[in-house]
This record gives sequence, structure tokens and C-alpha cells, in this order.
Amino acid sequence: MHDSSIAKLPPTVYFSHTQRTLTIFDAYPKALFHFLILPRLSTTDNDVGQHDPNASSSASELTSLRTLLRRRTRAEETLRSLADEAARLREEIEREMRARYGFVWDLWIGFHAVPSMVHLHLHVISSDLTAPGLKTKRHYNSFSPCTSFFVPLSEVRAWFAAPQDEFVKIARLTPTEYEPRLKDALKCFRCGETLKNMPTLKNHLQEEFDVLRKQDVGKLKRKREAESASGSHAVPHRTEQAKKTARLSKSP
Repeated sequence: MHDSSIAKLPPTVYFSHTQRTLTIFDAYPKALFHFLILPRLSTTDNDVGQHDPNASSSASELTSLRTLLRRRTRAEETLRSLADEAARLREEIEREMRARYGFVWDLWIGFHAVPSMVHLHLHVISSDLTAPGLKTKRHYNSFSPCTSFFVPLSEVRAWFAAPQDEFVKIARLTPTEYEPRLKDALKCFRCGETLKNMPTLKNHLQEEFDVLRKQDVGKLKRKREAESASGSHAVPHRTEQAKKTARLSKSP
């Protein structure tokens, strides 16, 4: 997507972009923070007009993680760009977590083994799974660590250390292997309890998150009181960019 096209994206969609990536808000967020980072199609020439062997010149290569991994060298470069942008986004989200909720909880950064959208996209999603967009068993199991349908970016990047024949085997990401996992029982990823239906699971996840928040906010409060007593308390700041993440956050 060219810069001129990006400029036309509405603020409800667009979050940020770089030369290699575009970050957008997930249209149907499944957690308090849920973003997609997409690799941008680039030309085969770099900024000084020289051929760039790492440029992703074919849209077909960026259809999904499986198609990306067919070109090992280009895939590694693309994943590096996504990882760099995910690291920057993590900082923004964590600042917003502190500002709005008083504590920081885990973020999951990875891919669906079998994506629902055509064009490679990296999910950056907070590990609460308490947003209204989480409605079905398929939604939940596509992110729950219990099913392994969601493949962490760090795990994918580790595959490149494997010998070529093993890499090819792992990178197949065969749909028939992964799609049945979406039908697994609804098991809480925090405590392991199996819930009978989605309403029950959602109530349980909210209760688990509320307990986590109460515990962590209490710890932070005690830490700040200790720092204040010693004169070392620092007031966190919020950037304008960080404020944008609040648009998909529920009120406490």
C-alpha cells in the first residue's frame, strides 16, 4: 500500500506505518488491545535505486505465513521488520496499560496458523481476551495458548535455525493439522478449567483478569509508596502516540 493510500485510511483503522509495515486496529478486537501489523508490498529497488534482494515484490508471497516461508531469505527479512515494529508497538501499549489500568499484563505477538484474512498479518493482542468481539469458540481457540493454533512470532523466527529439510516440514502449516484445534474444548488458558459455553467462559475470563489486576495494582501501589518514601519515585509520561491505543480499550 502506497503512502497516498495509507493517508486515506480512517482513524478507526490506521494506527501507524513505516517504510516496511502498516499497523492497524483490529476491526473486531478480541481483547482490550488488539492490533494487526502488515508487511507492505515494496518495490525491488531501494531508496538509492539499487536492486534490493530482500524486497517482497510479489503479493502472493504475502498471502499468509505459509506462503511467506516458501522464500526463506525474504521471509526472515520480513519477519525481522514485523518484529521491530511489534517491539515499538509493545512499548506504546504498555504505557497505555499503565495509564488506563494501572498495571501491565502480557501481550501475545504471533500469527494464526491458518489465517482468516488474505494478506499476512501479525497479531499484537493483550492476554485478557475480554473484549466484546470475542464471541465464539473459534474466536477463543484461535488465540488460546491451549490449542497452539496461535503461533508466537518468536517461535516462527526460531525455525530458521533448523536445517533446511526440517524447516520445510515445520513451515508447511497444513490446515488439516491446525483447523481441528479450533473445535477443542473451552479451557481457560490461565487456570486450565474447562467451561461449558462461551458466556460462562467470558465471565470466567473477566473474573480472572479482575483478580490479576487487583493483585498487580496492589503490588505497584506498594512499590510506588516505597519509592516515594525513599525519594526515588518517577512519574510515568504518556506520548500522544500512546494515547491512540485507548480507542480500543474498554473503560475499567
